[in-house]
Amino acid sequence: MMEKIAFFDTKPHDKKVFDEINRKFNFELKYFKNHVTIDSVVLAKGYDVVCVFVNDIIDKEIINNLYKYGVKLVALRCAGYNNVDFKVAYGKVHVVRVPAYSPYAVAEHTVALMLTLNRKIHRAYFRTRDANFSLNSLLGFDMYKKTVGIIGIGKIGKILINILNGFGMDILAHDPYPDEEYAKKTGCKYVTLDELWHNSDIISLNCPLAKETEYIINKDSISKMKDGVMLINTGRGKLIHTKALIDGLKTGKIGTAGLDVYEEESEYFFEDLSDKVLTDDVLARLLTFNNVIITSHQGFFTKEAIENIAETTLSNINIFFKEKIVENEICYKCLPSGTNGCKKSKGERCF
Repeated sequence: MMEKIAFFDTKPHDKKVFDEINRKFNFELKYFKNHVTIDSVVLAKGYDVVCVFVNDIIDKEIINNLYKYGVKLVALRCAGYNNVDFKVAYGKVHVVRVPAYSPYAVAEHTVALMLTLNRKIHRAYFRTRDANFSLNSLLGFDMYKKTVGIIGIGKIGKILINILNGFGMDILAHDPYPDEEYAKKTGCKYVTLDELWHNSDIISLNCPLAKETEYIINKDSISKMKDGVMLINTGRGKLIHTKALIDGLKTGKIGTAGLDVYEEESEYFFEDLSDKVLTDDVLARLLTFNNVIITSHQGFFTKEAIENIAETTLSNINIFFKEKIVENEICYKCLPSGTNGCKKSKGERCF
């Protein structure tokens, strides 16, 4: 029997790439534009799998309804999983994700934000379109020999280090599980957070959102940073306390900020709201700063990445139903161990 998959929060590029990759799996796919919410979850009735993205909140009410409707699997077409209540999901629905789709995409976008902010490319672009070729206020700095602090040395963080080594930068790293062999090979140095705050000219957040990292950038941590520090976030919005960030920008403590994520992004990012009034006062305030660049969670958005997302997502589903095992599963039983997912991610199901 052909399994049926309900996709939520889908855009034209999702349909195009999933339809193409699905030729070798032959699942029955149905695409819904809206997020999965308590009002829209009824659309999942009759489907075996629900496939969701980063801003779909899979909470207790949603999970209980999916279980009632007979949905067996929630397939996250993303790496992050902070939007799922795993305690409620355990024993009811399995949850799988895409742990790595293209770490190069996010690392390269991180560097793009750094260079754009440093050399004021965004301001120069608009200026020259008005035939204004003045260099006033466009002064940047050499990346060479500057110190960059990277929080989160996973696949993305390591690729970012490789790229920044090409600029001749001094690299400080922070991660709860230091890879000293990698540090020795690349010349980066693992340090405490306080050392990283005090010594970095640029700080990049490339860690997942967890209890330990929520609001890791806050009033206290900002106060320890160099004056005029550049802050880049291509991880998750809630890594930064946004009001503290705004205060830092107003005082000049934070010189520039590049944000590909925002803590309240779910109602705004990935949508065209150009004909509407922006009702989020905090986001609206951020957009007034000429030393802040906000991109709409597009760090992952390369051809290679979205193809890998579709391939891994459909493969996860195929393995679950055809081979009766799980791959890339996350469950409540295994999350507390500190691992990056389920211990049995390539074998026996946890329930």
